[in-house]
Amino acid sequence: MEGNCFTVSRHAVNSDKQIIIVITYVNEARSSITHQPINSNCSLLSPQINHKSLDQHLKVEFNLQSSMEKPQQHILVACYPAQGHINPTLRLSKRLAREAGVRITFSTAVDAHRRMFPNQEAGVLHDDLFAYIPYSNGYDDGFDPKIHDIRTFMYDSKQNGSRTLAAIVDDQAARGQPITCIIYSFFMSWAAEIARERGIPSFLFWIQPATAFAVYWHYFHDESILAAKLSDQLSVVNLPRLPPMRIRDLPSFITENSPDGPYAVFTPFIREMFEMLDTEISIQSSKPLVISNTADEMEASAIVSVADKVNIVGIGPLLEDTVEGSLFKSDDKNGYMDWLDRQEERSVVYVSFGSISVLKKEQVEEISKGLRLSGRPYLWVLRKDNRWEGQELVEEEDEGVKKAKGMVVEWCSQGKVLGHKAVGCFVTHCGWNSTVESFLCGVPTVAVPQWTDQFTNAWLMEKAWGTGVRAEVSKDGLMEADELRRCLEIVMGEGERLEEIRRKVDMWKEKARQATVAGGSSQRNLMAFVEEIAS
Repeated sequence: MEGNCFTVSRHAVNSDKQIIIVITYVNEARSSITHQPINSNCSLLSPQINHKSLDQHLKVEFNLQSSMEKPQQHILVACYPAQGHINPTLRLSKRLAREAGVRITFSTAVDAHRRMFPNQEAGVLHDDLFAYIPYSNGYDDGFDPKIHDIRTFMYDSKQNGSRTLAAIVDDQAARGQPITCIIYSFFMSWAAEIARERGIPSFLFWIQPATAFAVYWHYFHDESILAAKLSDQLSVVNLPRLPPMRIRDLPSFITENSPDGPYAVFTPFIREMFEMLDTEISIQSSKPLVISNTADEMEASAIVSVADKVNIVGIGPLLEDTVEGSLFKSDDKNGYMDWLDRQEERSVVYVSFGSISVLKKEQVEEISKGLRLSGRPYLWVLRKDNRWEGQELVEEEDEGVKKAKGMVVEWCSQGKVLGHKAVGCFVTHCGWNSTVESFLCGVPTVAVPQWTDQFTNAWLMEKAWGTGVRAEVSKDGLMEADELRRCLEIVMGEGERLEEIRRKVDMWKEKARQATVAGGSSQRNLMAFVEEIAS
């Protein structure tokens, strides 16, 4: 034991490297901490150690020591505590560590960190220096919409997160491992303020499509270009150097931003991200660089549309090294993969609306009816918060038909499912991560966007790429059963339109793949970014 840490059994990587895993758990109610064994190939040299600590949260560090010189760059990656934010941000972090050899400290809020490591498991350790150190947003037990106010949560997260993330930066400097760059994700612009106060460069990682970024940029710099048209969902808008779009294709944080609207709380925090970029322009007299989970080939017009003010660097699409689907679950207790193995090629409808969207009871019922009407086998992910007491998910059918035609699960490994040959269509909310995954797996989509950038993603999928169809909804915002059946016939039936969709799917899948391989545009952009921060 040395200082404030202890070592576990060493595993030789090669003749001059060894792995040391350090785990620290701090309980605010006690001045001492207890170290518990982790589920790994290592065994603890000392099973229980108590000592004082300045930390206020759970800390898991992965430390790869080498007799060789350590990487000069040390990037702090600050991430908002939602799975849809953590997934791409962690993938970016791993790529930076693996491909560029930089030291990474990944920081998200304590509650999300605990979900990532429920048993203090080490997880994946690259051949580089990689640490997980959470900040506290004041909600260490998580946000509960039943008892917490979202507006208060957002502002508390900014205040508490700023203080505790700054403490991490200062602590790393005191340990002789100073942060040389901060990458911050959506809703985390306050991390850029921490960087500026300490003379550290910072960069926004945009986890939505570059097209959504361009729409926000033009809107926040001239709201009059949309103000007169927001009341008409079908009204066509022409933003600078972007293809024509309708109001319904724009992010809901713009189109439904009235003071008493459901998204009013989020718009100021999005605006802050763009104000932070404007501040960089005024201070540096140069274009800020924004990292984006896209590829140049996928969204060329969007990148060009803001190129005179912002340099968008496409480093995506980002997917798991090995398809795992979720940071927070990994089992297949329902046997859905075995079930897929028994289905015919391209025959299954996969239905999932992500980790956040909560569907109305009426919408769940319409989806259920539409799937029955289609007569196709389906795998439907329906979380607990999308179910109601006494509700049957697949109604009016006997058990034999249910088992033959459909399977309903609370969770699945989406990457594995989309990559399975039996899946012929993805009915999706069109979150950007889901859009990208279907894109790279070559699966046509039926888009049913719910909020935020999902409407723009649906436009990209249907109009820009031609890889699927967007379902029409009623005045109440419901996709009705007959509409779902109609869309499924387009993307899974027969005819010229299906053949065109499949041709486009295959074409864009290959373009995205080419962008991410060695020498591709995204890989070149990533290395150019590393050179930029090192200069």
